[in-house]
Amino acid sequence: MNLKELEYIVAIASEGTLTRAAEKLFITPSALTQQLVHLEKEIGTPLFIRSRSGWTPTEAGAIYLKSAREMLNMKQEVYKQLQDLVQIKKGKLSVGFPPDRAAAMFTTIYPDFHKEYPGITVNVCEISVRKQQQMIARGLLDLGFVTLCQCQETDDKYIYINTEELLLAVPSIHPLCERVTTTSGRPYPEIDLKHFRHEPFARMYPESTIRSFSDRMFQQAGFQPTVLFETSSCRTILQMIQANLCCSLLPSIYARQTWDNVTFFSLPSHPTRNLAVSYKKGSYLSQPARYLIQLGRKYWG
Repeated sequence: MNLKELEYIVAIASEGTLTRAAEKLFITPSALTQQLVHLEKEIGTPLFIRSRSGWTPTEAGAIYLKSAREMLNMKQEVYKQLQDLVQIKKGKLSVGFPPDRAAAMFTTIYPDFHKEYPGITVNVCEISVRKQQQMIARGLLDLGFVTLCQCQETDDKYIYINTEELLLAVPSIHPLCERVTTTSGRPYPEIDLKHFRHEPFARMYPESTIRSFSDRMFQQAGFQPTVLFETSSCRTILQMIQANLCCSLLPSIYARQTWDNVTFFSLPSHPTRNLAVSYKKGSYLSQPARYLIQLGRKYWG
């Protein structure tokens, strides 16, 4: 068993087909097939069930994959520590950002990071929090910038950066916008969600962490909203509100910008969730990773 063999088998399992795995590994399918056949002969049993719908690990394959991923993770951890020890500013850092926030956040913090670590290649993934958690658990992501409640956390490590409030966003022409005033010391006027029980709502897709968070707000208000539209983009939702089509519950970070024809309200309970950086439990945080977290803390703080 060598590291190349481990990488080959993990790639086949991750990609689901030998052809896609070969493309990812930059080798020919025939070469990868030879490696797999040789390994299966050496072990004495197939590692994958081949089918038209994809390749799935056999029982033996699952055992092999578990150890293979652990060994590859160990290699990554050792290399991170050695690079810090000898102060080699070269390598790779895979980072996940939430959809809708990746571009603004990365373009703000990357110039400072690149100035400090020009030899570090940052691979950016703009994916949901739940997918980030899955990739972190499998060792496919070094860091994940996430927004979630404590009840949505996994067994991985979380470094808290800040909190953000969940706000009600409505078209500014709504009659209630003229009758509500801002409470002293609060940035947004306060209103009960139940007053909007007959309004259509645009909502984030069901798999998002903000969806389950907002579900509780509707339950507390005593109604299930009429859903006009579901999307993965808060900006799309805001455009729909600007067009006077619906209301929505959105993170307060979007209220920092000026949106014509959109009024933001706080809910009476002022629900908040955490802004955090996540990484694999037991994983070593390299100096470049720590510096990127520092920049993220400055951006989100």
